[in-house]
Amino acid sequence: MTAIEQYKVHQEPFYQAQGKEVELFAAAYAARLPVMVKGPTGCGKSRFVEYMAWKLRKPLITVACNEDMTASDLVGRYLLEAGGTRWLDGPLTTAARIGAICYLDEIVEARQDTTVVIHPLTDHRRTLPIDKKGELIEAHPDFQLVISYNPGYQSLMKDLKQSTKQRFTAFDFDYPDAALETQIVARETGLDAATAARLVKIAQSARNLKGHGLDEGISTRLVVYAATLIKGGVDPHDACRIAMARPITDDADIRATLDHAIDATFA
Repeated sequence: MTAIEQYKVHQEPFYQAQGKEVELFAAAYAARLPVMVKGPTGCGKSRFVEYMAWKLRKPLITVACNEDMTASDLVGRYLLEAGGTRWLDGPLTTAARIGAICYLDEIVEARQDTTVVIHPLTDHRRTLPIDKKGELIEAHPDFQLVISYNPGYQSLMKDLKQSTKQRFTAFDFDYPDAALETQIVARETGLDAATAARLVKIAQSARNLKGHGLDEGISTRLVVYAATLIKGGVDPHDACRIAMARPITDDADIRATLDHAIDATFA
């Protein structure tokens, strides 16, 4: 299997558009403009990027960013072997060489001195300097850089510099409206629409508590988890507790509030 085939998305991921984001992303890709996707946890950002890679028939290389990630983790490093040293490309370098979409998920988790390495790839230069090798890579014509993050977790220490933000086109994501989210949950899990609608109602109640005891509401991802358990035969009360209520808070009072909403919905 070639490197390109290795990173291709071969099966269509299920994605339900909320607006014109599919057409607009395709237009950004046609112009090879970098893309920034912003939205709360579990609202479909990564699924959207995966779907667009499939739709555009382009390889996708995903990097889950974290605070320990260094520039070498993105660009590459020399490995010491029995016969000497060998250079190993990092995911960003690989994507630039083969013409893949490189997706840096939760970019704000990475250190700012690490993310600056993407700057030359996001303007007219479309190059990646590899200082350790003394090499300057010109990005493949099909290369595109996509980043994502959750604005709700921004802080002075975890935010993108304006010098980085203003290199990207940007898409704002949010949880779908109730009808669309019900459709997504039912389509994703095979659960009946009536039960899916009840789960969505609970999730929306929890989202109203954001900033009033909850850092984040119940994501569509967690609703899908609960629906999957119910479809598998788990009691709805238990499924909602372990998949929707328990993951988002340890506060006893908030848990009690969520449990009450679950019991009332599935009375």
